[in-house]
Amino acid sequence: MSWAKHKIFETNSMVLLVGILVVVSIGGIVEIAPLFWLKSTVEKVQGMRPYTPLELAGRNIYVREGCYLCHSQMIRSLRDEVERYGHYSLAAESIYDHPFQWGSKRTGPDLARVGGKYSDEWHVLHLKNPRAVVPESIMPGYPWLAERRLDFKDIKGNLATLRAIGVPYTEEMVENAEADLKAQVDPDGDGAEALQERYPKSQVRQFDNNPEYISEMDAMVAYLQMLGTLVDFASFDASGPNLR
Repeated sequence: MSWAKHKIFETNSMVLLVGILVVVSIGGIVEIAPLFWLKSTVEKVQGMRPYTPLELAGRNIYVREGCYLCHSQMIRSLRDEVERYGHYSLAAESIYDHPFQWGSKRTGPDLARVGGKYSDEWHVLHLKNPRAVVPESIMPGYPWLAERRLDFKDIKGNLATLRAIGVPYTEEMVENAEADLKAQVDPDGDGAEALQERYPKSQVRQFDNNPEYISEMDAMVAYLQMLGTLVDFASFDASGPNLR
């Protein structure tokens, strides 16, 4: 009896192929269709905000120099990773990343929680000459970051483009992009307070300790120092209270 029911499929490859396609299509529709009724598949988490203009410029340099090829920004929910790097990564932490910096290959450590782990001076020295602080490092040096003036003439357009694809930069943020970038490396200036109102938890200081000009090193260190610092994991509760 059972053989008779399956005979048509097991003796005719084309019928079997069509049957497989029908079953797979139904399963795919059942899984995918509900997503069209969801506003977002990533839950927002308290504390997350778009990058400041200086952090964004630093992130662009990070991508330009290929740092993602050796350093992922995705802590998996495995015991050894959590013990080494900290709380596992949340999807919401990459919600404003275009492109995100996840990865499966690590020649160097994961950087998802590197913010605040080392001093600005350590980062500057490490980027200039990695072996000065990590003797066994095989990372190449990037001394030119401290020598190059940061080119931020396109930063306003950069924010406007990200806003067009869904990053919640306001019109005010876009209009003040250059002023906010300069304010983040000028703690004694008039714009620092306005910057921190627009971008909570933004850090304002001379990141490369060179007040003569805004360097690519300023931007890179500002970016690294904010990674993993926006969400308060000391009180984070994945069951809901921290979600909004």
